[in-house]
Amino acid sequence: MQLRNQVEWVLHAAAVLAGLPRGRYLPTKVLATFHGIPKEYLSKALQALSQAGLVESSLGPGGGYRLAAAPEDISFLDIVEAVEGKAPLFLCRDIRANNPCLPEGYCPKDMCPVAKVMLRADRAWRASLAETSLADLAPEVVEGLGPELYEATRNWLTERSGTG
Repeated sequence: MQLRNQVEWVLHAAAVLAGLPRGRYLPTKVLATFHGIPKEYLSKALQALSQAGLVESSLGPGGGYRLAAAPEDISFLDIVEAVEGKAPLFLCRDIRANNPCLPEGYCPKDMCPVAKVMLRADRAWRASLAETSLADLAPEVVEGLGPELYEATRNWLTERSGTG
């Protein structure tokens, strides 16, 4: 299983937006520069979050993006599904029907055993993502950077944010 780059990008962008002071917007250019990713592609991915109602945008000099809900109300699954959609990542083509030993007209009684395993894994993966909110990530970000670097990063981002 491999998700598109946009999933990683918007997860990181949403994590940054979760740390913005209330009422502030961050331009796509700043988010792209901060993460070292192409602005045009990030912009497209952020539009997917906007269409899903996860972020709000504002035009103009102080504009950009901000979360549309509290960080604890936005799950990783919300973000992944905004970019990738809600369809299972595994699509069974039921190739077992190609077995040359099957009699003509044979119709299996049960779902493909391979599909059962893969769909069960997909449900477990989605359940795990649904349990994790952007707010759950914050302590790990602070711990990973350390208090001084976290504060410097927060200040850098806040200086580049606007009020819409």
